[in-house]
Amino acid sequence: MKAELLAILSIAITNPLIAQDRIDFNRQIRPILSENCFQCHGPDANARQADLRLDLADGISGSGDTPIIVAGRPGKSELIARITSKDPDLVMPPTDSNRDLSDNDKRLLEQWVKEGAEFSKHWSLIAPSEPEVPTVKRDRWSRNNLDRFILRRIREHGLTESNSADKETLIRRVTLDLTGLPPTLEEIDTFLADASARAFENLVTRLMNSVRYGEHMAWNWLEASRYSDTNGYQGDRTRTMHYWRDWVVRSFNNNQPYDTFVVDQLAGDLLENPTNDQLVATGFNRNHPLNGEGGRIAEENRVEYVFDRTETTSTVFMGLTVGCARCHDHKYDPITQREYYQLYAYFNSIAESGRVDAGGNANPVAKVPSYEQQQRIVELIKENDSLHIQRAAPFESLAEARDVWMDTIGEQIKRNGRADGWQVQIPSAASSSDGATMHIEPLGKVVVSGTFPKHDDYTVTIPHSAGTISAIRLEALTSEALGFQGPGRKANFNLTSFEVGLKIGDGDSAPVKLARAISDHHESDFTISNTLDPAAETGWGVFVDEIQTAQDRTGIKYLDQPLTVPETHRL
Repeated sequence: MKAELLAILSIAITNPLIAQDRIDFNRQIRPILSENCFQCHGPDANARQADLRLDLADGISGSGDTPIIVAGRPGKSELIARITSKDPDLVMPPTDSNRDLSDNDKRLLEQWVKEGAEFSKHWSLIAPSEPEVPTVKRDRWSRNNLDRFILRRIREHGLTESNSADKETLIRRVTLDLTGLPPTLEEIDTFLADASARAFENLVTRLMNSVRYGEHMAWNWLEASRYSDTNGYQGDRTRTMHYWRDWVVRSFNNNQPYDTFVVDQLAGDLLENPTNDQLVATGFNRNHPLNGEGGRIAEENRVEYVFDRTETTSTVFMGLTVGCARCHDHKYDPITQREYYQLYAYFNSIAESGRVDAGGNANPVAKVPSYEQQQRIVELIKENDSLHIQRAAPFESLAEARDVWMDTIGEQIKRNGRADGWQVQIPSAASSSDGATMHIEPLGKVVVSGTFPKHDDYTVTIPHSAGTISAIRLEALTSEALGFQGPGRKANFNLTSFEVGLKIGDGDSAPVKLARAISDHHESDFTISNTLDPAAETGWGVFVDEIQTAQDRTGIKYLDQPLTVPETHRL
């Protein structure tokens, strides 16, 4: 969206009839006809009189056989005769219409007919094309192609080119133009001291790389998009829309291409895996006023919001003011009422109620982290990905790190008679009483999937390991494969009982007594202590709320007495 800026110029524009160019229908003729004629002879079929349509070339024959306009012959054209008539019964516009053509309007229309009365589609419906760059004789003034167009028009009007502005004037103009702020004394001194041929180019580059550039350039876009930090109406409550404003500023400063700038605002939520920024961008269509008056009908509000989106989108992106077509075919622009509601249908599909909710916004809304938080999230994702890569690495690659860890543990045992920390146990088997699938990963994590009964008993078998056990730690982990990412299979879980036993062969299990239990979190009365009593009505639950789900949880069970597992047994 940034463009190279090499000159800032201004010229005087005089009467368009002085220019040597041919009459331009959209620039010079359509405004006259739209203001004075289209109400009765324009696009609206229901209001059209005499079957005469003056916005299209094939509509000028009217209800008779003779065309109203004879191209190239203003003296034979009924249009010219009517607009210049002195007869109050024949003159157009009618004397009672409160419309009147100026002498200049009449001369323009006559000249247009004389030149062939060429019609054009509405200007916003004509694909732009690159014009041929003019060549001007004895041109020592132009520095780029834009200058050459300006110089040609200056010469056509008999004017003289202006001299280049002095450097103090130039830095003031360009700084105000690109940032909306005047230059500081230090910036002026720096520019004046730069005698290089690229001094102005360097100045422009510095200004366009300033955060102030995006803030200033975004201003017109915010205005066109009816941005506001409040809702309008009654108490004019504050609402949270500044995230969208900040996104627009960043889009300019990051030089976002215009096509993606448009797509993100109109359909960011429909893109595959949209980012937070793309969801925020769709705030363009939620910038409209919100009516929170108690007596207003919510559905009426909702429909008005859809009208607003339809008309704002057409004005900003299509260059058409379609609002008139809400009630009838447009009288001035080529839009029918049917076309209006075809466009309306695109915006009449989101899940909104028309009510203003807590916080001054109206659902649907998105919870958005600040820009700084988003940056931190990106960093954490990278760190997490790196840890996942390490965890998935072959055991051989961890041998050196494991040896170092074992040496550390050995030193702790020598020094303290025990190891400070926990030893992860790799289960040899895991099963479900009600048919769920139990999968043991290489590092010992047990993943439960498949059948999802309301009640289930999990049995996890741990082979003999050396050392004395004083406590058992159970970690309930999160995963993208779980509902709401876990830690339960659907965010929460309720562990009703936790029992430990020693077993040899196929014989019975000898119970191991547990003394107490603690956890890093529990849900209200669902404490982990409940799991020590198999008859308890509750158990251990970890739910907090919708915002704080997807967090790993840990529970620790302390044995009543330290336990050494015999080599022939398993836990």
